[in-house]
Amino acid sequence: MEAGIDDPLSVLAPLLRVRPILDDLCRFGGDWAAPHDAAGPGWAHFHIVTRGECLLDRPGHGALRLGVGDVLLLPHGDPHVVRARAGSGGGRRAPVVEYRNAIRIKMSPGVEADTELVCGRLHFEAAPQSLIVAVLPEVVVLRATDRHHAMLEGIRDELDIDAAGAAAIATDLASALFMMMLRAHLEAAGTSSGVLRLLGQPVTSRAMMAMLREPARDWSLEELAERAISSRATLVRAFRATSGLAPLAFLTEVRLGLARQQLLGGRATIAQIAADVGYQSEAALSRAFHRHYGVRPGALRALGTG
Repeated sequence: MEAGIDDPLSVLAPLLRVRPILDDLCRFGGDWAAPHDAAGPGWAHFHIVTRGECLLDRPGHGALRLGVGDVLLLPHGDPHVVRARAGSGGGRRAPVVEYRNAIRIKMSPGVEADTELVCGRLHFEAAPQSLIVAVLPEVVVLRATDRHHAMLEGIRDELDIDAAGAAAIATDLASALFMMMLRAHLEAAGTSSGVLRLLGQPVTSRAMMAMLREPARDWSLEELAERAISSRATLVRAFRATSGLAPLAFLTEVRLGLARQQLLGGRATIAQIAADVGYQSEAALSRAFHRHYGVRPGALRALGTG
């Protein structure tokens, strides 16, 4: 049996090549708000609530409540605001900032902290080639469970002490926590996206990886079948059985997912994005994008930066 076929998540891990960066340990109280800009291509935002509770606001969406032990991931690095559950905002003041173990400590001035967050970014080092990034939802939340409580405590404790290597240890723990989070999400989602099943079969896996490495290439079914070491008919049957899509339709899903990621997180022009993901013109991308998402690329970008 080909390596990893019996455990698709083992194949998933090296594809993600995740590198977490712990930016802030936030200790907030009273009426507070912490805005976050778009993270940039290949980057995701994350927040770990180690004490108290808060709300997350995103443009065009209702507030999402987070409680102690919750881990939130924004896989596409969307702009957002994390804030206190109550308060008008009139009494907000800029946080006091100090540094410890290469981590910023942010504190609400003149008020006792009742909420604590570990905030950072995840770098998907294979992005934008990673299909997993493209097909993940806008928000993934790992709710508090006993299984990851000790790991959360370990991250918090390491960031709270002034000892050699504390930041590196906390980062390693965060990396493991994120893989647990992805596993929980993908297992809960089952095979609805087809990603795990595509990775779990040699024929579809080889074709899928070819698409990811060169999404802008003008792939033909014959070329994909050659890369998959199969006949065209076998490849089509395998893709339809696994993802519900024909190979070239799946390629469209990949291209549009990558385009969306760049629109929300990057500065490239829409024309450049179109070329990067395999569309001959900005207009061609716009038509396909609107059919798929119900919004034009320019409108999506304006929403993400508004």
